[in-house]
Amino acid sequence: MSPREVLGQAARLASSGLLLQVLFRLITFVLNAFILRFLSKEIVGIVNVRLTLLYSTTIFLAREAFRRACLSGSTQRDWSQTLNLLWLTVPLGVFWSVFLGWAWLQLLAVPDPDVIPHYGTGVVLFGFSAVVELLGEPFWVLAQAHMFVKLKVIAESLSVILKSILTAFLVVCLPHWGLYIFSLAQLFYTAVLVLCYVIYFTKLLGSPESAKQQVLPVSRMTDLLPTITRSRAFVNWEEAKLTWSFFKQSFLKQILTEGERYVMTFLNVLNFGDQGVYDIVNNLGSLVARLIFQPIEESFYIFFAKVLEREKDATLQKQEDVAVAAAVLESLLKLALLTGLTISVFGFAYSQLALDIYGGTMLSSGSGPVLLRAYCLYVLLLAINGVTECFTFAAMSKEEVDRYNFTMLGLSSSFLLLSYLLTHWCGSVGFILANCFNMGIRITQSLCFIHRYYRKSPHKPLAGLFLSPVLLGAFALSGGITAVSE
Repeated sequence: MSPREVLGQAARLASSGLLLQVLFRLITFVLNAFILRFLSKEIVGIVNVRLTLLYSTTIFLAREAFRRACLSGSTQRDWSQTLNLLWLTVPLGVFWSVFLGWAWLQLLAVPDPDVIPHYGTGVVLFGFSAVVELLGEPFWVLAQAHMFVKLKVIAESLSVILKSILTAFLVVCLPHWGLYIFSLAQLFYTAVLVLCYVIYFTKLLGSPESAKQQVLPVSRMTDLLPTITRSRAFVNWEEAKLTWSFFKQSFLKQILTEGERYVMTFLNVLNFGDQGVYDIVNNLGSLVARLIFQPIEESFYIFFAKVLEREKDATLQKQEDVAVAAAVLESLLKLALLTGLTISVFGFAYSQLALDIYGGTMLSSGSGPVLLRAYCLYVLLLAINGVTECFTFAAMSKEEVDRYNFTMLGLSSSFLLLSYLLTHWCGSVGFILANCFNMGIRITQSLCFIHRYYRKSPHKPLAGLFLSPVLLGAFALSGGITAVSE
């Protein structure tokens, strides 16, 4: 497949993902705004910080490295070995679920059962839901590798909407169930998500005349299950080694991604109510990042990983591929910068209004508006980092990935320390400031790699980060006008 064909598929994946996610997230946004009217800040803090952290940590540690390793390179491979490797995420998920569940029950402070009942059941069900989701991992990777454009977005969005509907129904009709409501809704979400993939592939593989079925490396559902043969190894050991390298990196990246939740959970710097407000503002502020930047990052990581070869310098690869990758990277950087600046300028002025509409006085009073204003700056850094890291991780060699892990280790340590100090100094906004600092360091690391990668070539993709003075002036004028209008 030529690089331009891969680019076309990646663009369709990102654009269709963006449009569908905007539609589905809008529905979910309205449902969540409705649900907030029936909840206390404390239960929001427990569910959205502590229990969701258990689930996301289990999922991330069990599958992130496998995803990155198995999506690297061409689709022309021994897929039976790749699928065998992916099925290892399930026992790994069981291990992390049990270990982390024990830590959440035995090492962390248990909330008052009169205020937040059924905490133990919530821990068990959130951990179990993570294992259920891992059952769909081979299907997800196969779909992503062959760029099945709409499957991922529809499956995830449908699952989120049904979860929100179930949560809203139970919150209104059975409010005394407490954490049972959110635990059952989470388990329902993962079950629907996996079923969407299973049903899709069952129907696809049952239709031999389908064009998509003909490009797949499997012909029946049993081919997706683990297979043991004496003629070859159970897994591709090169993929396994790359997975281990990514695992060490993903462990550190998880601390950077969810670092504030770890500090909140293990160091108790905020009470459950303040944790709830912070998490709501965090989710609201990152909505654009999830809607726009995440589909772009995921789709174009696949594009860069397919077009570029990891172990070769830019001058030793096909120059057509290098030129296309550079042009795409420059365009993505400009798009990320313009989008981030727009959100920062308008979001800073209208943060209080947005919070009042979304959650009422529970959010618009107190620290909520200050948090959202700080998050608008963070979104700008998120936008740039998503693009630079998706290229960097796709182009790095195994040795470079290993070296980058040491940088991530230092960042993780500094982030935890900085979060702890800043929250004591300026409250919950300290988490966002610490995130901004670390995101700036990560962007710098990626920019240095990109500069070195294209240093000996005529292409300058980092030019996408330079805007004209007229455009910068327009942003400054818009910022002043919106600040006065507020």
